[in-house]
Amino acid sequence: MRAVLQRVTHARVEVDGEVVGEVTRPGILALVGVTHDDGAENVERLARKIAQLRILRDEQSVTDAGAPVLVVSQFTLHADTRKGRRPSWSAAAPGEVAEPLVDALVDALRTRGLEVATGRFGAMMSVTLENDGPFTLVVDG
Repeated sequence: MRAVLQRVTHARVEVDGEVVGEVTRPGILALVGVTHDDGAENVERLARKIAQLRILRDEQSVTDAGAPVLVVSQFTLHADTRKGRRPSWSAAAPGEVAEPLVDALVDALRTRGLEVATGRFGAMMSVTLENDGPFTLVVDG
């Protein structure tokens, strides 16, 4: 699993003009991609990183600050752009593999007591955010 973590002051996801997920105070936007060989151990490792990385202001973690997390699935994180001009998506897991793992990640974060909002898996989403810093990390789990 791979995540792009962005420290945000606020963020939201809309599908067809409807807000489906939102954080309205400082927290983290986590764009999450799943590949074919990901499993439960990857979910746990990524959940731990998202919850415990000290990337918020004053070197706090999401857990320390009680900050919200917005999780948005994004298969394009596993694009292969090494050849030609058209990305290959072959490394991205198909929806029937990826969706349960993204759901498991959300559950693992909530089990840690975190406030978690989500996008809508497989939908064409419009993501709006204000990056705080800017601060962006790529984390493999």
